[in-house]
Amino acid sequence: MTRTEPGGPSTKPSLINVPNGLTLLRLALVPVFVVLLVNNGTASRTAAFVVFGVASVTDLLDGELARRGGKITDFGKIADPIADKALTGSALITLSALGALTWWVTSVIMVREVGVTLLRFWVIRHGVIPASRGGKIKTVLQIVAIGLYILPVNLGPVRTAVMVAAVVVTLVTGADYVVRAIQLRRRVPGRPHAGREDPAQQGLPAQPAASSAGETGSGS
Repeated sequence: MTRTEPGGPSTKPSLINVPNGLTLLRLALVPVFVVLLVNNGTASRTAAFVVFGVASVTDLLDGELARRGGKITDFGKIADPIADKALTGSALITLSALGALTWWVTSVIMVREVGVTLLRFWVIRHGVIPASRGGKIKTVLQIVAIGLYILPVNLGPVRTAVMVAAVVVTLVTGADYVVRAIQLRRRVPGRPHAGREDPAQQGLPAQPAASSAGETGSGS
């Protein structure tokens, strides 16, 4: 996304900005979180929960701030999903290695998340798939579910129910993302959408295309 001043040329946003800083902070917190979780004591698990919570907040904020402030960068488009998957993946894999979470749950979520990230890079030249409401719900469910498993308190059926809901929504939104990615790739630039006439054929001036948000953040 570029920012255009009235009467002046468009300029790219600076690479050094708050959204990118939050993304880098999330990446930096991943090894800290893993070390605390592996120690597996009550104090360490509580500290890991706090670190995971802080990192998750940056996940929810960076994309939103980038879109609202016009600070979407190519670096953010790539680093943001990598940081998201690094945090989620490290949490799931470590919990499974500790025996707190069954491996099939980790496998299903990781295959979906890595697949969506690859799809995002596959279509990035054609545009950006906007965050969906389902994707945002998926992110929140995953954060809550993982957080419940990190806590040094066994919440039994509560955490299991939330994790099952997270897995279901993860799979449904993953299928939706695949469909939208294929549709975006097949779209021919410059061709009017079905059911809509070309403004030029109507003798009307063409409307400028709306810019799409580059960092989908936590909604994929």
